[in-house]
Amino acid sequence: MEKLRHVAIIVDGNGRWAKKRGKIRSEGHLAGSKMLERIILHASRKTDIEVLSLYVFSTENFKRSKDEVDYLMNLFMKWFSVSSKKYKKDDIKIIFSGRKEPLSDEVYSSMKKLEERTKDHKGLIVNFCLNYGGRAEIVDASKKIANELKEGLIEEKDITEEYFSTKLYNKLPDVDYVIRTSGEQRISNFLLWEISYAEFLFTPEYFPDFDEKCFDRAIEEYYNRDRRFGNVKK
Repeated sequence: MEKLRHVAIIVDGNGRWAKKRGKIRSEGHLAGSKMLERIILHASRKTDIEVLSLYVFSTENFKRSKDEVDYLMNLFMKWFSVSSKKYKKDDIKIIFSGRKEPLSDEVYSSMKKLEERTKDHKGLIVNFCLNYGGRAEIVDASKKIANELKEGLIEEKDITEEYFSTKLYNKLPDVDYVIRTSGEQRISNFLLWEISYAEFLFTPEYFPDFDEKCFDRAIEEYYNRDRRFGNVKK
């Protein structure tokens, strides 16, 4: 199995984790955020993964109650405001994938500040997919290319898969491995372009229970797979 460069995690099950324990959903999100911090630092310190993409809030999540959305946005801002010092020590670079609207200026500003503070870091790249949708990303990339065609900056022959990839939210290697927690077996509109040849793992643990040992077992599972990319194993 070739080197595992890009791991993507669909962070799922925080609310159900809380409900199972007689807690409110916000307590599940808080527990999930703490586990996410542990996984980020573990991936940085104990693996040679280059990129970790984390699906933390989809465009569809805005359909949830205002109280839950507001809680999550405040949780994100608190997290981002204190993270730069932690990530400086581990040389972790933070980027974001997703649309600005309808994020508040306050939330968006906290995201941009964290990106700016870590932009020169050379270690693990953590790609937070926040207000993200896979179809939206493809549409937005298509609009960029359409505008370039209209302005005469490119010709139709210039539009290749490789060129299209440069118009996505961030220029990253394709995803090698997608992990979804909580037992659900769906993609949920996540990185649709980037996961074309990815391996998948659906784990039963709710995300607040998906600790470093679970992560390590998931990585071990990947290296027991056979990725052929449409070819025949020799």
